[in-house]
Amino acid sequence: MEDLSSLVDWSRLQFALTAIYHWLFVPLTLGLSVIVAIMESIYLKSGNTKWLHATKFWMTLFGINFAIGVATGLILEFEFGTNWSNYSWFVGDIFGAPLAIEGLLAFFLEATFGAVMFFGWNKVSPRFHLVSTWLTAIGASISALWILVANAWMQLPVGMEFDPDQMRNVMTDFWALFSPIALNKFFHAVFSGWALAGVFVIGVSSYFLLKKRNRDFAVMSMKVGAWTGLAGMLLTMWTGDGSAVQVARHQPMKLAAMEGLYHGHNGQGFTIIGIVNPDKEWNDDKPEYNGHIAVPYVLSVLANHDPKSFVPGVTDIVNGVSLDANGDTINTVSYSERISMGLAARQALADYGAARNAKDSVAMAAALKTFRDNYKYFGYAYFTDVKEAIPPIGLTFTTFRIMVYLGGYFLLFYVVTLLLIYRKNLIDRSRWFYWVAMLSVPLMWVCSEAGWCVAEVGRQPWTIQDLLPTKAAISDIPTSSVVVTFWMFAAVFTLLLAAEVSIMVKYIEKKSRTSMLAPESLTH
Repeated sequence: MEDLSSLVDWSRLQFALTAIYHWLFVPLTLGLSVIVAIMESIYLKSGNTKWLHATKFWMTLFGINFAIGVATGLILEFEFGTNWSNYSWFVGDIFGAPLAIEGLLAFFLEATFGAVMFFGWNKVSPRFHLVSTWLTAIGASISALWILVANAWMQLPVGMEFDPDQMRNVMTDFWALFSPIALNKFFHAVFSGWALAGVFVIGVSSYFLLKKRNRDFAVMSMKVGAWTGLAGMLLTMWTGDGSAVQVARHQPMKLAAMEGLYHGHNGQGFTIIGIVNPDKEWNDDKPEYNGHIAVPYVLSVLANHDPKSFVPGVTDIVNGVSLDANGDTINTVSYSERISMGLAARQALADYGAARNAKDSVAMAAALKTFRDNYKYFGYAYFTDVKEAIPPIGLTFTTFRIMVYLGGYFLLFYVVTLLLIYRKNLIDRSRWFYWVAMLSVPLMWVCSEAGWCVAEVGRQPWTIQDLLPTKAAISDIPTSSVVVTFWMFAAVFTLLLAAEVSIMVKYIEKKSRTSMLAPESLTH
């Protein structure tokens, strides 16, 4: 059992490492591609070559980031087969479909028109080049769509049924994959990419202003970055609200972990400052927090858009208790009952196989009915204690607040940026702001990574919600192999990240020492 736990932990660590590094590049690709397309659109409409210089500058940074992102993304997909082969077999017909479409459609769209975008200057017409730039941006978003559809299916498995003859899930409704969770995830991720890229553009432009170089280029870039980022942040908050409602409906345990909530109430408050008690168990009388301050009704509003609604806590959910606004019990499937149902489903599956081998059609039909009646909680059969189905409360609680607080900070950041830009010459007298903007760049990545941590850690221990826990999804490989590849990937990814940062910094510094707006130095 210790060997299994070690293998699961190291496999999860390796996948988390790859995902964290990959997500450093993805949101910048999503957002910067849109900013580049907006700048080129302004250039084509105005004919002002200043915007052509700006387009090419940010396009180069986009290209550097895109190349590194592809490398980490490929490794991430390979890990489904190397480290999580049981998962891949269990859901391959479903999970593989959006990934295949992403590779065949979206990535080729990015690659084809990206080539025109980078190398088509003076080789295609200005309008066709602009179309290629926009299609590259759209391709990046479509690529994200299919990845996030696959991820959302893991959180809400729909459009499929389990085939006992194949011992795997098969797709029954492709369009069901576009669930409300999938759509919210997609728009939330894309819009957050706009917000991140906006901060990046403002931060780099602030460096130019700090060095008193290419002032006009920096200010015009700031305007596009700030407006794009502000739109992205507002839309991110809007889609985040939709995501909270979907989590409350389909993953209430994740919501309870996000709040560190064990015993829910009607009109549930939201903790703005607090430290969860690390020694708290779901079935003891210890306090939930080591001190906290909460705002009344806020969590009920976030979860149900009703300030008086009931939000269940961890203990409530484990005991199968959920109440409506009137205090009436509306759900009584406890986790112990789910474990029993999961065991019944697993036994029925074994009985089905035995009956099939004996060619007993009556027994097969009876076993199949029992299996399907209990399959909803099939994954709970792998647990011996209900606490195994509770996610890490402390990490989920903390990262959720990091995401929320930094999101609020960046909304204010964009407003201040626009005020400084559009108040006459105020941006030129705001040296303090240059430092704030540059320091805000890494903070935006912290906010972005925290959001993904909430989404993925909060749904543990599941790879597929209620159907397949992580310990049943891994490959049968030596733990030592995973440990070795973990450190290999850690070294390679760190070198790739260091290379990207180094190349970008050198390029930015080089361009800051030359005129970015001389019309005679560049033509279409």
